[in-house]
Amino acid sequence: MSPVARALEALLFLSPEPLSRDELARLTEVPVSALDEAVAELAARHGPRSGLELAELPEGLALRTRADLAEVCDRLRERPPDDALSPAALETLAVVAYLEPVSRPDVSRLRGVQADGVISALADRGLLEEAGRPATGGAMQYRTTRAMHERFGLGSATELPPLERFELSGPEADAVRRRLREAGHLPEDAADGG
Repeated sequence: MSPVARALEALLFLSPEPLSRDELARLTEVPVSALDEAVAELAARHGPRSGLELAELPEGLALRTRADLAEVCDRLRERPPDDALSPAALETLAVVAYLEPVSRPDVSRLRGVQADGVISALADRGLLEEAGRPATGGAMQYRTTRAMHERFGLGSATELPPLERFELSGPEADAVRRRLREAGHLPEDAADGG
């Protein structure tokens, strides 16, 4: 396999979201026009006899499991009771999902308890991942992963349940409302009062 095809395979394997050809060209430092051969090579490698396929989606390219293997993949997704998430883990996931990207200190402040251990555990389980630091500096931010979306039956974070009737109170309520509006989870006219 060519070096570019190998790089594409690694990037698509790691990415929680499809990657556009422009993004792949930027990451591999190869012109977009030079990607076609590597994409064809990768598609051939993951042909009908492979468990994976290279999918060309409107959002970009994705490496994913084949649809005809859904039944066997579902067996892996069936979580035993000991894999259940604690209330603290679920609450932390909800904060990150609705406000992502968000830092550990922000999650701790919003939950009112230290969240470092819970965030580390969720990252170890593949449900959260680092999203980089803000351009202005500060703590590492976190976002949900494709594995988290799949576990809860979401196509993406945009499919989270609406929060219009969710009551927020306390000193952080206005800041949380503002961030939820900016992320598109609350309508612009949502009240700023608790």
